[in-house]
Amino acid sequence: MDNLSPIQNKLKGKKIILASGSPRRRELLGELGIEFTTSKIEGYDESYPKELPANEIAEFICREKSLHYSEELSENEILITSDTIVVLKDEIMGKPSSKEEAVKMLRELSGKTHKVITAVCLRDSRHTVSFSDSTKVTFYPLSESEIEYYVDNYKPYDKAGSYAIQEWIGLSGVESIEGSVYTVIGLPVARLYRELLSF
Repeated sequence: MDNLSPIQNKLKGKKIILASGSPRRRELLGELGIEFTTSKIEGYDESYPKELPANEIAEFICREKSLHYSEELSENEILITSDTIVVLKDEIMGKPSSKEEAVKMLRELSGKTHKVITAVCLRDSRHTVSFSDSTKVTFYPLSESEIEYYVDNYKPYDKAGSYAIQEWIGLSGVESIEGSVYTVIGLPVARLYRELLSF
């Protein structure tokens, strides 16, 4: 009896490279039972054309990240890049550069519904496939003391929208989620699983 999962069978003989510094993405990909190595994309500033619609930005960025990967891919390698953005109405919320900016973002998200869009790009030596997934997140109204406590203790400066849903602010402040929580964490693993099976 073969104890490999369908995805392990599909990827047998393949080398999967996750080009991401995110420990959350590494953890989620590992939970799928996929063996992979990690790498980082150097020299890409995550900029995008200002006229690009909000729902296309994350996919644009992860495709550009893939093109900025410095090594040439061999026949048995598959490169995975990903990007997550937070959208409130039509405003893109990136990563905060200061405590003041983090607090301001959480004030704006307080009591409102926003979208989290995570995109993934798969590329090998022959072709490229990308997709994105969107989840709606609604926060309860957050008090100033809750916002200050979270920012001071969790320092969410590497997180789009100034929060991670798996941390204290998500556990105490999120009223509802419409879509996949894994998309909010940073990797839509069920969709990625299916894309890898057909890649």
